Amino acid sequence: MAEFLRQRPSFFQDHPELLSGLTLSHHAGAKTVSLVERQVEVLRQRYKALELRLAELLRHGDENDAITQKLHQWALPLLSVGDPAQLPGQITAGLRKTFDVTQVALRIWGSGAPAPDQDWAQPIEATTRQWADTHLLPVCGPLAEPEVLRWFEDGAASTQSMARMALRVGTSPHAFGMLVLGSPDPNRFDAAMGTAFLQRIAEIASASLARLLSGYGHRT
Repeated sequence: MAEFLRQRPSFFQDHPELLSGLTLSHHAGAKTVSLVERQVEVLRQRYKALELRLAELLRHGDENDAITQKLHQWALPLLSVGDPAQLPGQITAGLRKTFDVTQVALRIWGSGAPAPDQDWAQPIEATTRQWADTHLLPVCGPLAEPEVLRWFEDGAASTQSMARMALRVGTSPHAFGMLVLGSPDPNRFDAAMGTAFLQRIAEIASASLARLLSGYGHRT
């Protein structure tokens, strides 16, 4: 019967008198309903599902708009920094304030690195530099290597999740630094989260800091 109706989609249109005589059991009990009533119920359920999906899409859209606005607010002041040596501090302070990230660490390596008394210019282990070279996209999840954990003021004692971003000039295969965000919330930088906005942060930070590095003879 089902195959018969599939091959004849206009059957009930050609025989409308049959619809009124058809009944179906109701999913909520033994009550029977007409085919038309059942179709209306199915359509209502589909409409409700579409409403929920639309509401979810709108919510995600609002969230993305808010993040985009914050990204703009963070990046704009970087354009007006006159002294390249002030960029690391501007980048990290801006991330803390604009994105409400409690832990931000930045490290830059390369020949002729200035300001040896600054945290961002401290020597970095070879394994950390190699990690940055091999990761083109941000990595989120639980705690990282001991060296990276030491970059935070409290040694990551309160850190439950992290986002690590390698910094590089354009498409260079070699990174020149790493930007790390940490949070006491284990879900803030979950391993399954999307990293599109984190990638934008890494690109903006890299482009800004490239001006500092070129001023000190950095080569990639």
